[in-house]
Amino acid sequence: MPYIKQEYRPMLDPHIEKLAKEIKRLAQESGQEGDFAGFLNYTCTKLAINVMPARRYKWIAMITGVFKNIADEFYRRVGVPYEDEQIEKNGDVFPR
Repeated sequence: MPYIKQEYRPMLDPHIEKLAKEIKRLAQESGQEGDFAGFLNYTCTKLAINVMPARRYKWIAMITGVFKNIADEFYRRVGVPYEDEQIEKNGDVFPR
């Protein structure tokens, strides 16, 4: 879960915001809509490799689980509300 203690956030947020700004800049510079996804993928992969204590199954499995949880929570908190807005706006495709 992304819900770390408040006391740690100020130590990480400036670095995250700087990195996000650079990813946006590179994606815009590339001229291809959606290139941010490749930069984001590369960044997250390199970050995971750099924080992994050793190349062992248990750490690979743990990091894979973290990425799965990130995807699930991101969809739950960002994707689902967006889908709900679109259902309201355009009508549902599924019968109720």
